[in-house]
Amino acid sequence: MTIELIKPLLRPADTKIILMVMDGLGGLPVEPGGPTELEAANTLNMDRLAMEGTLGQIIPIRPGITPGSGPAHLALFGYDPLVYQIGRGTLEAVGVGMKVGKGDVAARGNFCSVDASGNITDRRAGRIPSEEAIQVVEKLKGIQLPGVETEVRHVKEYRFAVVMRGEDLSPDIEDTDPQATGVPPLPARGRTPQAERTAELFNQWISQARSIIATEPKANCLTLRGFATHPGLASFMDVYGLRAACVAVYPMYRGVSQLVGMDIIEVEGETTEDEFAALARVWDDYDFFFVHIKKTDSKGEDGDFAGKAAFIESVDAALPHLLKLNPDVLIITGDHSTPAKLRVHSWHPVPLLLWAPATARADDQTRFGERACARGGLGTISAMDVMPLALAHAQRLNKFGA
Repeated sequence: MTIELIKPLLRPADTKIILMVMDGLGGLPVEPGGPTELEAANTLNMDRLAMEGTLGQIIPIRPGITPGSGPAHLALFGYDPLVYQIGRGTLEAVGVGMKVGKGDVAARGNFCSVDASGNITDRRAGRIPSEEAIQVVEKLKGIQLPGVETEVRHVKEYRFAVVMRGEDLSPDIEDTDPQATGVPPLPARGRTPQAERTAELFNQWISQARSIIATEPKANCLTLRGFATHPGLASFMDVYGLRAACVAVYPMYRGVSQLVGMDIIEVEGETTEDEFAALARVWDDYDFFFVHIKKTDSKGEDGDFAGKAAFIESVDAALPHLLKLNPDVLIITGDHSTPAKLRVHSWHPVPLLLWAPATARADDQTRFGERACARGGLGTISAMDVMPLALAHAQRLNKFGA
């Protein structure tokens, strides 16, 4: 609905929009009445923007529904995630430059650790560094299956992507990650009769892969998830009339951006400052900039409350690098909540800060945090409302109707 409504209202304007997504930004107090990670952080710059702008909170999918990163980002980009569904496999594969055509099937892989009984002891193989994981991935490149072509490529740390190409393949396959330790990986199972052959091919690939890496000290097994094919999405230019750029370090977020037609900007380094510097280098070439910040989510998944708060502070300290570019609209939010207390994605609303000096209607909130956002002037809105708000404040929309 957002796309169909917006497209006929578009008008050109010489304005610039930054959407900064701090992955997993939303949190929870450790103790009742205490602060969340964002509230505990010392964020002088974000607090100033909160005073000058407007706060609110977003629902990524629907109330009570815990989102994955892919659908949550699609919603932020204005694509209904219940209509446009992209599996994690396609996002990871495209993000590292693999070709995923219509009819191909891609899956995201995790190296994991198993004990002598084949039960998972660590779902992420101790978060082995990329330099170790790359060597393990190289061992898997020689796997061959009858009637299909397979390609495997390292993504980041313990993650990899595998793409299968051939005739009559179906992505309708259950994940092999049981999302738990103390149990063995699951077999690939087709959800439909048409997918059973593809599931069996992936089981053959998995069997060969496990034999090859069985003696690895940490990454001695693997799981696959997010089986998917190419979704065929309309581009940002077609939908919003925006020259759009993605600044992200993690491949999955580069993947979802590429699938909606954003140009991927290379980042020299992995820090927030490195990402902001990459954005500044191409400032004159684009109208819209998506900046993805990952470690808020990683710290939440690790259960590191203090670490997540400290990382939020580091992002806040780097924020002047963006502000000196004088964007017309700056939106700071997350794709979902990842409270350190829960160590996983959650269904909680996500803080939202809209700063647009020329057009924002300030509310009476003075700090950027969950409680303030719940009381903010934007109220509680769908994530799919973020792009229309950004376009409106950038004065890129005509009125609706006579």
